[in-house]
Amino acid sequence: MKQKMTKRARRETAIGWALLLPALLFMCVFTVYPVVRSIVLSLTKYKMGMEAPEFIGFANYTRLFGSSTFWKVMRNTVSFALMTVIPSMVIGLLLAMLVNRKGRHIGFIRTAYFYPSVMPMIAIASVWMFIYMAKNGLFDQMLISLGLAPMDVLSNKSTVLPAMAVMYVWRESGYLMVFFLSGLQSINSDVLEAAAIDGATGWKTFRHITLPLLAPTTLFISTIAFTNCFKLADHVIIMTEGAPNNASTLLLYYIYQQGFTNMNYGVSSTLTVIMLVILLIVSVPRFFSQDRKIHYA
Repeated sequence: MKQKMTKRARRETAIGWALLLPALLFMCVFTVYPVVRSIVLSLTKYKMGMEAPEFIGFANYTRLFGSSTFWKVMRNTVSFALMTVIPSMVIGLLLAMLVNRKGRHIGFIRTAYFYPSVMPMIAIASVWMFIYMAKNGLFDQMLISLGLAPMDVLSNKSTVLPAMAVMYVWRESGYLMVFFLSGLQSINSDVLEAAAIDGATGWKTFRHITLPLLAPTTLFISTIAFTNCFKLADHVIIMTEGAPNNASTLLLYYIYQQGFTNMNYGVSSTLTVIMLVILLIVSVPRFFSQDRKIHYA
């Protein structure tokens, strides 16, 4: 009997690994190998036309850390994250609470809020580029109608990044709304009814019951929102190409420039490794430290 159980356990284990094998192969080919390859190339000098990479150690890292352009790009990226992550989460939560109800047209309203996140970023960037167009764009025309001077926000160093952040928040809020809506609908209605019987007002219920019970969802969403804002390049290509004077250049676009414009694969790989390390440093410790403080219902 014991031998049969062991044989059955081995068979189930083999079936389990067989089912996991396709996903593991995809992960190794499209995730593990590119990461390892990027780490190796980051230690080399490798440009288009070279027969093979030339090992130079940490010279690429030293050169980048001494570059004013690199630090300007990093400041832009961090500033863009600060301008987009929290606002998109707050608006996403407000939208989720707004559509978390039953109604005749609620499905249409949910779809309308979610629709921008389905559109390709290239299409969104093209539309917003015309909105921000100097003088003839919708934004400048609104300023002119109010008796104000046109701003041409995409050509101004101080306004180009906030203008792009507004566009991204508009797109991302509907995407985050779906996760918050799922979290709200998973909250047991008995808890909310008990709070109402005890005399809790809407704000107190939201602050002391809804928000704590949404903590697992909020942790997940904050991690997704932070990593997403680092993975942006196409809207920069369409709208500004980093202008004016790299004021709108973000990290991923800088990687694109080095790898596909300058054909400098060594520096591009170095920047990729730096971005990966930043995401790991911010996301992983934060996830494990906050996960201990979260109550999972």
